[in-house]
Amino acid sequence: MAIRVTVADDQAVVRAGIAAILDAEPDLCVVGQAADGDTAVELALSARPDVALMDVRMPGIGGLAATAAITGRSPATRVLVLTTFGLDDYLFAALRAGAAGFLLKDTEPERVIDAVRVVHGGAALLDPAVTRRLIDRFTDGPGPLDAARLDLLTPRETEVLRQVARGLSNAEIAAVLGVSPPTVKDHVSVLLGKLGVRDRVQATIAAYETGLIRPGPVAGREVNRHPAVRWG
Repeated sequence: MAIRVTVADDQAVVRAGIAAILDAEPDLCVVGQAADGDTAVELALSARPDVALMDVRMPGIGGLAATAAITGRSPATRVLVLTTFGLDDYLFAALRAGAAGFLLKDTEPERVIDAVRVVHGGAALLDPAVTRRLIDRFTDGPGPLDAARLDLLTPRETEVLRQVARGLSNAEIAAVLGVSPPTVKDHVSVLLGKLGVRDRVQATIAAYETGLIRPGPVAGREVNRHPAVRWG
């Protein structure tokens, strides 16, 4: 069955171009387009897409509020946000609102196609440059998330969270810790619940906000080595 996608962008040419690129793929199907945040929410609730591609700056309630509304009222829909440099506050707000991925607007079409498939598969995806900015945002230490939540985690769950925050997949974490991927998957599910976060992207934010992870050279190399950082 094809992956059902909606596209929201206030620029008609951009919106139509993205829709055409996605619709040309045999496993993707664009089921609607929106030019503003309010319509994007209405479309997501009526069409129930698997993935909602969302611009940040749009008329009406805008992409941030639309993302929160969609993830809150239609949790089965994964939101993939398009952003630009210089909009860090929007980036962090959208991630907290439940966005499953972020790409820069100048990304290659092939990466957009791949990103839709990745977030539909349940993983989270960030453009490497966005990941670097996300990491740099928390250089100054703990933020608004209560660090006491980390006390709810077992030592093994804490270590799994560290590896998640470094962008490792379940299989990679399993290799590092010497356990099976299903065991890692179980740990991730439990720690998400204990931290009260939606997915691996928000778990990564929590790791940096609480000071569990600090930016370093290893993280930088991880970001630069991959065309896109996937957490799934």
